[in-house]
Amino acid sequence: MLLIYALVAYLLMPLLWQIYIARHPSLQDLPGITRTRAGIPGDPLNIALIGTEAEVLAIMQAANWVRARPLGLRSDFELAEATVLKRPDADAPVSNLYLFGRQEDHAFEQPVGHDPRRRHHVRFWRAPQPAPDDRPLWIGAATFDRGVGLSHHTGQITHHIDGDVDAERDHVVQTLVDTDRLSLHFLKVDFHQMLSGRNGGGDRWHTDGGLAVGLIAEDDQERLDAYQTAPSL
Repeated sequence: MLLIYALVAYLLMPLLWQIYIARHPSLQDLPGITRTRAGIPGDPLNIALIGTEAEVLAIMQAANWVRARPLGLRSDFELAEATVLKRPDADAPVSNLYLFGRQEDHAFEQPVGHDPRRRHHVRFWRAPQPAPDDRPLWIGAATFDRGVGLSHHTGQITHHIDGDVDAERDHVVQTLVDTDRLSLHFLKVDFHQMLSGRNGGGDRWHTDGGLAVGLIAEDDQERLDAYQTAPSL
């Protein structure tokens, strides 16, 4: 009986819940690409989290991600100064990208060494539709900044990203897994039909087409227990 329980609770039910989430309309109807303010295609979407805003902020903090400070003249000056002097700037601003008609709700980053030109970063937008458990669904674009230069499209100063957006997606997921605060995570394959392109700065990117999905564990044990019997296909 214990063996049957373990197989059902820890293998079968998570698998059914994964299938249920992957087929849910909230994931089926998502766009695949962000846009710049001028409407130019931006970074591809490659990660999604399910949880309340407080849960998202808590897990990102636990995973050692820093919230980026807002854009502004002072922030731009501080970033330029840090770049020239090669000083770390852990909460440097990120350029705004747009989804669902608005800029990102939250942006997080992890510096790499003392060079502010290189950093891991991810933006999240709250999707219009809730997740299958009625908690918010957050869709994100994770990319790695490899340096600073001029945009190939506009000539403006911008960060240039590494083209392997899957590697950055996997990095973000691994940092979240290490917190032990994800109750489930999986890759929704074939999320992208277009597997390569250029972002708003003109940088090339490529992907295997997968969207990483993470279900943040809830604090309410009763709701967690309810999850184990929720999926129905």
